[in-house]
Amino acid sequence: MGGDHGPRVTLAACRTFLDQHPDARLILVGLPEALSDFAHPRAEIVAASEVVAMDDPIEVALRRKKDSSMRLAIEQVKNGRAQAAVSAGNTGALMAIARYVLKTLDGIDRPAIAGRMPNFRGGGTTMLDLGANVDCSPEHLFQFAVMGSALVSVLDNVESPSVGLLNIGEEEIKGNEVIKKASELLRSAAKSGDLNFYGNVEGTDIYHHTVDLIVCDGFVGNVALKASEGLAFKISDTLKNSFKRNIFTKIAAIVAYPVLSSFKNQVDHRRYNGAALLGLNGIVFKSHGSADELAFGTALNRAYDAAHHNLLDRVRARIAHVAPLLAAGASSADASPASH
Repeated sequence: MGGDHGPRVTLAACRTFLDQHPDARLILVGLPEALSDFAHPRAEIVAASEVVAMDDPIEVALRRKKDSSMRLAIEQVKNGRAQAAVSAGNTGALMAIARYVLKTLDGIDRPAIAGRMPNFRGGGTTMLDLGANVDCSPEHLFQFAVMGSALVSVLDNVESPSVGLLNIGEEEIKGNEVIKKASELLRSAAKSGDLNFYGNVEGTDIYHHTVDLIVCDGFVGNVALKASEGLAFKISDTLKNSFKRNIFTKIAAIVAYPVLSSFKNQVDHRRYNGAALLGLNGIVFKSHGSADELAFGTALNRAYDAAHHNLLDRVRARIAHVAPLLAAGASSADASPASH
């Protein structure tokens, strides 16, 4: 029911998804009148009496709308009827409801939003957190790296993903105290063979695919995400308007069109839609609210792949394996003079 377009887009994407995945089933959760025209032998309808609006405060979504399509969808995952949930609705509400219903994994303090950012090599660079946690401790950033590494390993089929810590420079002396401490934890994990830590990376490395995974706090990550989306929209507008001016700009547009069109496809966010809410006791993916049929289908496919390849079990295993490092880091922080 969520997103800017609602069932008009999501149902069309669901039909395509079912055609592409003959082993998959879908549970469509929403208002009965909005879903009444959808029929498929591998799909069922779960009726909801309420919908979380895109501008609903989190308190309203979490406490008052207990029969919302978003809440019921998450509960399908909790009770084992579904292996993953996908929503294009209100991001804050989705995170709050998912955290309340599913709870967090043992060893995880805060869930994070992990998504793919287009890069100039025609692929995607996974990045987290993209907005769930504005203020993060070094331990939080370390947890994000562990969870994100598992995600990249599953969805991109990379055995040992390279991890970069977003900073204002590559040098170890750069950054604030949180970044420096997080870097120490990540280097310790690299020495023990638990993470493939590359080191500090800068903003340009997002687009050059210097590493497979980039870790940052949610404030920085969300700014980077919105800037990337703005770039893609600007390129689209340039292509649309390039033939509307004088003869000289039209000639230039004809020459540049193949290059601009190719670049537009590379940075097309629809091909990278679907952000994972990592750290929960269940698989939940967030689609962009403005997603069209292609974009929402991409989110469905990513959730399918995550469930198919046991993402949740892999995240649990990695967190359990690095638990001693996290404990050692916390003990070190408690013993430092700055913490007293």
